Amino acid sequence: MKFTCERDVIMKEISIASEIISSRNALSILSNVLIQAEENELTLRATDLKVGFETTIPVEVQEPGHTTVFCDKFLGILRNLPSGDVEFEQEEGDRFVIRPLFKKIDFRLKSIGSDKYPDVQLAPPDTYFEFSQSELMEMINQTIFAVSDDETRYFMNGVFLENTDGQLVMVATDGRRLSFIHHTSTGSIPEFTGVIVPPKILNLIRKLASGEGSVQLAVAEKNLFVQFDNQRISSALIEGQFPNYRRVIPDEQQYRVLVRRDELLEALKRVSLLVEKSRRVYLTVSSEGLILKSEESDIGQATEEISCEYDGPDTTLALNFTYLMDPLRVIETDEITLNFTESNKAITIHPEPTADYFHIVMPMQLD
Repeated sequence: MKFTCERDVIMKEISIASEIISSRNALSILSNVLIQAEENELTLRATDLKVGFETTIPVEVQEPGHTTVFCDKFLGILRNLPSGDVEFEQEEGDRFVIRPLFKKIDFRLKSIGSDKYPDVQLAPPDTYFEFSQSELMEMINQTIFAVSDDETRYFMNGVFLENTDGQLVMVATDGRRLSFIHHTSTGSIPEFTGVIVPPKILNLIRKLASGEGSVQLAVAEKNLFVQFDNQRISSALIEGQFPNYRRVIPDEQQYRVLVRRDELLEALKRVSLLVEKSRRVYLTVSSEGLILKSEESDIGQATEEISCEYDGPDTTLALNFTYLMDPLRVIETDEITLNFTESNKAITIHPEPTADYFHIVMPMQLD
């Protein structure tokens, strides 16, 4: 095998492959990236047996062939080469040669034959459906931060994906907050049982997708398959029963606070400077405005008042400030509403005007 490729082009793809490969043991083939050159096209493949990644890039192929090399070292070499065309060659035996065409540099990296390298799983072509890249990225952005990191509740360690009346729905919760979004596809979405998608593949989609055009999705019993541009990704799903999230979505809430999103976010950043372990901030709403307050007995307290629109009794809410800041960072409207009925019940955050998503936060105890 022998081919020539611009360093920056191949390095971009190898850096993505390195994020998928979890092992750093050079003796394991799973620590390697598969390299296959044929017909002026280079295929790169990486997997940790749960997430698989495959991409193709145009190259100048002098001799077709395939091999695998230790991804971590391969990426390190590429990062330290100057930009420009690089020649890659698989010599007889187990040496993969890397040499820039414009410098007297020669790396010989140990390789392992590709015959035992795992294939990237593919779904049958007729099971894929088309969905907007930009809308899929929005759905991921609006939910992924609410995924639980408690491994004892593994069924919350991913984003729930389902088809509800022809709409694609994503939901994430950690038991104290919940994020919900749905979108309608221009085409039909096949029926499938709701599945729990690991964050790793969702973060990979966010990193790789251009946000333009469409993406092909296929949902199987135990795997999710994604194709877009020149990328193919697959992931094992999280097995388990996702909580019945619809039970915690309020049917109606009596009070509504309208506030500018950026003003609330900046005020939270300042007030939370004096919050430590409790992460608790107090929001007191009245017809005169919204007062944010933090208080840590060993440190001090911070108070800030911002304007709002509110018609209801004076009420104080205690919230984990990160649970409020996370949605504010991804909501794109200039204004948001905080909706509630009682200070000890769920608070719903909506963009204003309302859109296809919302966020629910459970309040903390008022001391």
